[in-house]
Amino acid sequence: MNRARRSPGAGVRTTGRQRWAVRRRARQAASAVVGVALLIAAGCSQPSAAGTSPSPTAGPGSQAPTAGLVDIGGGRTIWLECRGTGTPTVLLVSGAVGAHDDWTHTLNDADPAAAPSQNDAAVFSEVSRFTRVCAYDRPGTTRLTGELSPSTPVPQPTTAQAGASDLRALMSAAGERGPYVLVGASWGGMLVNPFARENHADVAALVLVDGASDFLEETLTPGQWAAWMQAVATSPVPPGGEIPDYDGAVAEIRAAPALPSVPAVVLTADQPWNLSLGDQPPTWPAWTAAQDRLADQLHATHVTATDSGHPINLQNPRVVVDAVRSVVDTARGTPGPAATTR
Repeated sequence: MNRARRSPGAGVRTTGRQRWAVRRRARQAASAVVGVALLIAAGCSQPSAAGTSPSPTAGPGSQAPTAGLVDIGGGRTIWLECRGTGTPTVLLVSGAVGAHDDWTHTLNDADPAAAPSQNDAAVFSEVSRFTRVCAYDRPGTTRLTGELSPSTPVPQPTTAQAGASDLRALMSAAGERGPYVLVGASWGGMLVNPFARENHADVAALVLVDGASDFLEETLTPGQWAAWMQAVATSPVPPGGEIPDYDGAVAEIRAAPALPSVPAVVLTADQPWNLSLGDQPPTWPAWTAAQDRLADQLHATHVTATDSGHPINLQNPRVVVDAVRSVVDTARGTPGPAATTR
């Protein structure tokens, strides 16, 4: 299968320019259809102008479909959507600036320039067929339509620990009970790391989708790391937009308790891409080296034949679904076909 190779940008939001290009295509497609800059994604529940939830969340312990804003306390709300039944519950954590629809949409192989579309082949829909699955909008994330999430903004930049704490509060407030399979893409990989380290009893498995890790601080050259941190700090974001604090996240992860010993799969892009860091050398070798070290640390199945660039969940959702199903089956004690190391 031929998939277009998309070169990411600064690496700050599922790697910068790539993610904004996806959003620009979505806005352009919406304008062509209805003559406006933004379009409500077909089939997605959206907040009202007043910012209230269009569909109330279910009560504690319920596994009814839910979509809306959840009050996590402190005057803050976070958008959450959950579907499916069964345990463990799968939590989908997007890359930087990515909202919940990174998991409900896919890119089109036949038309690489087309905007992502919502469809039943997406990770969220497929996983909901065999267990409970939830996706959410972190504060400052941007949906594929180009609109800022209705989740209450927070001061930026933000660390992985802050994201992990929000996720814990969100699950508690929504009544979504563990154990959880944590699925982290890109920056989301760093966010699920402290969550897993601090909540061993609630973590059934880990799936990292070309996930960032603290190992990048060591595999990138000092010049590359400094250039990346500068690119993150200076990349344009909308007011209130998410800005990851990678330096802070690395320090948090290294100071946290050990990771739990749970089933894990690391998915690595096999279509080379580089962080855009001016005159710095290519970063692809350092990224793959960090992926190898992450897989070793987790004693994970390492899938390197993903037929995808960095946004594996959008480009090749099937490989993500297969990885999730393999660890869900293992957690249930009824192993099915395991994710294949290639």
